[in-house]
Amino acid sequence: MTTFDKRKDGFENKFAHDEELRFKATARRNRLLGEWAAEKLGKSGEEAEAYAKTVVLADFEEPGDEDVFRKVRGDFDANNVDQSDHQIRRTMDELMATAIQQVSSEA
Repeated sequence: MTTFDKRKDGFENKFAHDEELRFKATARRNRLLGEWAAEKLGKSGEEAEAYAKTVVLADFEEPGDEDVFRKVRGDFDANNVDQSDHQIRRTMDELMATAIQQVSSEA
């Protein structure tokens, strides 16, 4: 194997590892967001856990974060929870930073 091949393999392995961490961090963020939203919706215990799972599953509707945002926004609107779009998106960003730290420390 040439040096070029070893380098190429190294880059491919790093890319695969980074993508796996990104996927795990996004799933973790969505769970944390679901827990946050469940609290705002007045849910606790098993009901909050079940709701958090629905937020995680909402991410599989389309690429990106809009499907998760729409899920939470729709649930807040349906239950008269006073949170602006900006507050939801800011929480998503903050929880992504938390999720990245958590996933990175586990790796």
